Amino acid sequence: MTPIRVLHAITMLELGGAQRNTLDTVARLDRARFAVGLACADQGVLLEEARSIPDSTLFQLPHLKREVDPAADVRAVGELRRAMRAFQPHIVHTHSSKAGVLGRLAARLEGVPRVVHSIHGFGFGAHQIAPVRAAFLAAERLASRWTDAFVAVSRRNAADGVALGLFEPHQVRVIRSGIDLAAFRAPAGGAAVRRELGIPESAPVVVQVSCFKPQKAPERFVLAAAQVRGPCPEAHFVLVGDGELRPRLERLRRELGLEGRLHLTGWRRDVPAVLAAAHVVTLTSRFEGLPRVVVEALAVGVPVVAMAVEGVEEVLRPGIDGFLVGEGDVAALAEKVSLLLRDRQLHSAMAARAGETVAEWDRDTMVRQQEELYEELLWPSRN
Repeated sequence: MTPIRVLHAITMLELGGAQRNTLDTVARLDRARFAVGLACADQGVLLEEARSIPDSTLFQLPHLKREVDPAADVRAVGELRRAMRAFQPHIVHTHSSKAGVLGRLAARLEGVPRVVHSIHGFGFGAHQIAPVRAAFLAAERLASRWTDAFVAVSRRNAADGVALGLFEPHQVRVIRSGIDLAAFRAPAGGAAVRRELGIPESAPVVVQVSCFKPQKAPERFVLAAAQVRGPCPEAHFVLVGDGELRPRLERLRRELGLEGRLHLTGWRRDVPAVLAAAHVVTLTSRFEGLPRVVVEALAVGVPVVAMAVEGVEEVLRPGIDGFLVGEGDVAALAEKVSLLLRDRQLHSAMAARAGETVAEWDRDTMVRQQEELYEELLWPSRN
C-alpha cells in the first residue's frame, strides 16, 4: 500500500503546546502507513529537534513569521506552495493562526486533495481591539472554506468554532493534545532544580510555565506572587518561559521587591523536573485551547490554581485537584495558592487525586486518533 503523504505546517517551533503536539505527531505517525513532512519558520527553540526526526522531510521557510507582514506573507505562501510541490502531500495539516491561514491558502492553490486544521485555541478574542479581532476572524472564516476537517483540542474550542460559523459540527473532531504521561508520572530532578535556583529544600514553591506574551498574561503571576508572599513569606516563585514581556516582568519583580524569590528561568527542557519541585502550579492565561501544562502538573501530582478560561475547565476538577478562579482575578488566584501552601492536609488530599483523569491526554492516543482521521478523509468508504 502506498503511504499517505501528510505535510504539517506550523508557524514557529517555539516551546509551546501546539508545537509539542505537532512535533510528537510528525515523529510518531506510523511510517508503514504515512510519509511525513513538516513546514515551519527557519527559527525556533525546537527547530533542532525537528531536524533530528527520522524519516521525515523538513521545509524551513524564511518568510513565515508570526507578525502580520503583507510582503513577507506573500513570499511565505510561495514558499509553502513550493514545499507542497516538492512533497506532493495527500493531506496538508495546518496548525497556529498564521500557518493555518497561509498554509490552507497554499494547499487550495496547489490542489491538495484534503486539508485539516488544528485549533489550539483561537488567535482572536476579547484581548484585541475590535478591528483587529474582526480581521482575524474574517481570515479564519475565509480559510475555513478550504478546510475538509478540523481538530479541536477541547470541546469548548469545537463549540466556539461552530458558534462562530467556522465549521459545521460534523466537520470537527476533538482530539486531545497528548503528552508523554510516563515522563510526568514518575519525574526526577526536583531537588536538583531547587539547588540550581538556590531554593531551600523546605520552602514551598509555586510554578508557572508559559510564554511571556499577552495571551498568557505572566504579569498576573508576578502580581499574585507579591500577594502570596504576605501570608507565605517563605515561598519561592518560578516562572519558566521567555518572550516579549520579559522586560516588563523584570521591572515588576524589582518594583514589588521579589528579587531573590521570583525566579525567571527562561525556557527549560526539564519541565517534569521543574514541576516535581512545585507545591502548586498556576495558569494565568487570558484564553487557551487546552493548556497542556495543567495536564502535566496533574500527572506529576501537583494541585493547580488556574483562571477559568476555555479548555481549562475540561481538565481541572475544582475542589478535587485544584481551584478555578475568574479570568483576571489575581487576588482570588493568590488566595487559593496561599490556602494550598498553608493547609497541608488539603494540599495532600488534592495531590493524591491529581492524576486520576489524565489518561485521555496520552500522546500515543492523540497520534492514533489523527491517523484514523487521515484515513477516513482519504478512504471514507472503508469506515
